[in-house]
Amino acid sequence: MATARFLVSGKVQGVFYRAGTREQALVLGLAGHARNLPDGRVEVLASGEPGALDALERWLRQGPPLARVEAVAREALPEQALSGFGLG
Repeated sequence: MATARFLVSGKVQGVFYRAGTREQALVLGLAGHARNLPDGRVEVLASGEPGALDALERWLRQGPPLARVEAVAREALPEQALSGFGLG
């Protein structure tokens, strides 16, 4: 298992970005959370198979139809035992 933190900037709040991220993460078998940050970005913390994290990153770079993603920063973290996928 691998864990990564993604910071997504652009028009990503109020456009179902977190809900779409949760759907994708669950399909990919990932655990973690997606939450809005006060500065307008979305933080995604995900843990699972490395290939699934790569697939999630590809989705994060596009997002749902109403989103306009400008940048996605990825940071590898020490492995974490997470369960479910929450929204914050």
